[in-house]
Formats: sequence, C-alpha cells, structure tokens
Amino acid sequence: MSFEGKVVLVTGGAQGIGRKIALEFARQKAKVVIFDVNEESLVNVEKELSNHSDCLVLRANVVFLEDVEKNINKAIDKFARVDILINNAGITRDNLVLRLSENDWDQVMAVNLKGAFNCIKAVTKGMMKQRYGRIVNISSVIGIMGNPGQVNYAASKAALIGVTRTLAKELGSRNITVNAVAPGYIETAMTNKLSDKVKQAMLSRIPLGKFGSPKDVANAVLFLASENADYITGQTLVIDGGLI
Repeated sequence: MSFEGKVVLVTGGAQGIGRKIALEFARQKAKVVIFDVNEESLVNVEKELSNHSDCLVLRANVVFLEDVEKNINKAIDKFARVDILINNAGITRDNLVLRLSENDWDQVMAVNLKGAFNCIKAVTKGMMKQRYGRIVNISSVIGIMGNPGQVNYAASKAALIGVTRTLAKELGSRNITVNAVAPGYIETAMTNKLSDKVKQAMLSRIPLGKFGSPKDVANAVLFLASENADYITGQTLVIDGGLI
C-alpha cells in the first residue's frame, strides 16, 4: 500500500493508537497532519514523523468547530488538500451510571462524537470537490457489546458506527468511502494502567490468547484508506482477537 502524494489527517495523533497510525502512513510516504491537544507529545511525534515524510503537527481541540476549521485551513495552506481523515481522538471518563456526572457524560460525547463530526464537516466539502476521500472512524468493541462503567464511552462509540453507515450513503456518489474500525483490548499507556487481575480476566476472553497492539489497528486503518478498499464503505472492521 502506497500513499505517496496523499494528505492524511489523524486526530489524537500524537500518542497511543493515533501516533502509530500516523507513523505507518508516514512510512508509506503520505503527507501527515496531526491534531492533538498535548503539546509535549506533538513535539515528540513531529521528530519521528519528519524522518519519514513531510508533516504538520497542530495543537487543535476537536471539540470546537472553529478551532478545527482554522487548523484544517493551515493544513490546506501547506498541502493544498486533505485526502484521508482518521477520526481517532477520544477520551474515557468511566463510572457506573448512578455515579457518572453530567460533565463526564458531556466531555466524552464532545470529544469522541462531536469531535469526529466537526472534523468530517470541515474536510467533506474539499473531498466532494476533488471527488475523492477516505474517512475512517475509530470506534470500539465497547460500542458494539457494551461494558459496565462505560455507558458514556459505549454510547459515543456506538454512535460513530451510526455516523459511519449514514455518511457512507451520503458521500458515496462523490467517491468518498466512510468506514470504521472497532478495536478490542489494545495495549496502550491507558490500558496498561489496569490491574493484573483485570488484564487476566480480559485475556481469558480472547481466543487468540493475546492482546492487540497499536500496529494491528494501524494495519486495518491503512487498508481501509487504501486503493485496495475502493469498494468497501459503510463497514465496521472489528479488531479484537475474537473477544467473547
């Protein structure tokens, strides 16, 4: 898969799964734009990306449409277009529903769902004009199967699947595909904070007998964004090792 000449925007791309996705695109010669709110991580990932391709890292908060549009314009000023959007920015604020605050609900929905909407809205007009675009939304198996203590997260990730299926129908006539990936248990700094007991309980439910890596998710994202997936749209690819 070659992405030479393509311009890719990865939100939440300075750390975790987003960082790995951005690096894999860079290794395939894409021009990479990263949105993130963590300035220290942005500095670090810029050093890594610049070893492989031309890049632009921007401090952008996807919750605010005005901020998204301002930074999309910076990307277009530098690279003239955006071909591929990866909606990866996401947060968790876990608690059982009786203890979950309104603010924790609102924050998760704002970043995980409204953030994706803002970025889609900002890039779609250009994609329609050029009659080409690839959008991949990072959902989660939690949005499919649910999980106690994550009602806000599950709702946001389930909603992304609905967004994916709907926009595939809206944008298909302009040669824009919209797909989602739904990772299961992926080893990241966030999941590494879980106790050994919780990790073992989760591992026992995975038929492949191992946790996934950010590279596993990146491989799927690159496939869906590539020419090899030209006739795939409106789909959700689950990456969970067979989690039951």
